[in-house]
Amino acid sequence: METHELVIEMKLLERRLTLYEEKYGVLSEDFYKALSSGELARYDEYDETRADFSRWKGVYETWLRRNASLQ
Repeated sequence: METHELVIEMKLLERRLTLYEEKYGVLSEDFYKALSSGELARYDEYDETRADFSRWKGVYETWLRRNASLQ
């Protein structure tokens, strides 16, 4: 993937991350750390939250991979 394409994709991912951050009032980095450490285990009790958190996690992990490629 060319640098230009990578930057464009990262910007699109960042827009999606911003929507989740605004909805839940948490930065994606903090959300991901809490989820990874098991602090958000109870989110499985709520269907909408479970779906949002699963998508948010996926978008953030994709952003992390793209960011690592850019570095």
